[in-house]
Amino acid sequence: MDDFERFSFLAALGGLGLSVILSLVTLVRRIRKSGGKAVSYQASDYPGTITAIAGLIFLTISILSRWVITGHGPFSNMYEFAVGFAWGAAFMGLFFQWRHRAAIIRAIGTLVASALLIFASMLPSKPVPLVPALQQSFLLSVHVASAILAYGSFSIGFGVAVLFLIQRERKFHWLPDAAFLDNVSYRSVVIGFPLLTLTIVLGAIWANIAWGAYWSWDPKETASLVTWLLYAGYLHARVLGGWREKRAAVLLIIGFVAVLFTFLGNYVFSGLHSYR
Repeated sequence: MDDFERFSFLAALGGLGLSVILSLVTLVRRIRKSGGKAVSYQASDYPGTITAIAGLIFLTISILSRWVITGHGPFSNMYEFAVGFAWGAAFMGLFFQWRHRAAIIRAIGTLVASALLIFASMLPSKPVPLVPALQQSFLLSVHVASAILAYGSFSIGFGVAVLFLIQRERKFHWLPDAAFLDNVSYRSVVIGFPLLTLTIVLGAIWANIAWGAYWSWDPKETASLVTWLLYAGYLHARVLGGWREKRAAVLLIIGFVAVLFTFLGNYVFSGLHSYR
């Protein structure tokens, strides 16, 4: 790893991790001051937000510096895609905070991003030459970028679904109300599902160019399709079947487990996507 890239990576991990800690400290202080009364989820959390933005900027610099060095985007090994996934989670956390004025949603994104960067730090990071199948640079870059954003959005939906189940059972005064959380989790899929669809379509086009077939039932292709079907089922059940609240939240959690299974499938599957 280049020294500048390493510095940017560590600064990103520090910024995002510090954002999680500062948000937790801010929340604890507000709970103590509230004396058991409701705490507004729309209250400002400037320290957590500023450090999250700084972390995202440093992570962007790290990815771009590696792109300049290697000549390709974050798709040649697991380290690069884990960093890209972290970027998507951090970005979507900030986007949903801006959209819904809820700092706790941004904290979900920064927490997931921090965990992914810690995971990435334990992986081999040395750049390797692209195999021939990965040399369709523009198409593959858009394919991976859409996957990164889709996974980031689904990570927000997963975290909010977990908060919904907690709030539904316990009624914590420091959490947003259950109806708000249910709505945000739905909106995360409204954003993530088209991006996942684009990922699969572009992946099929790239596969035809690289391997001569649009679909080969490669294990990771199949896992992506299962993930797509789960989120399609969620949207169908919610829009047409009237699923709300607990059933919808459980389905979102299952969907994100499928996302992680697809993401980590390189350690389980062989096949055309078996990079490390």
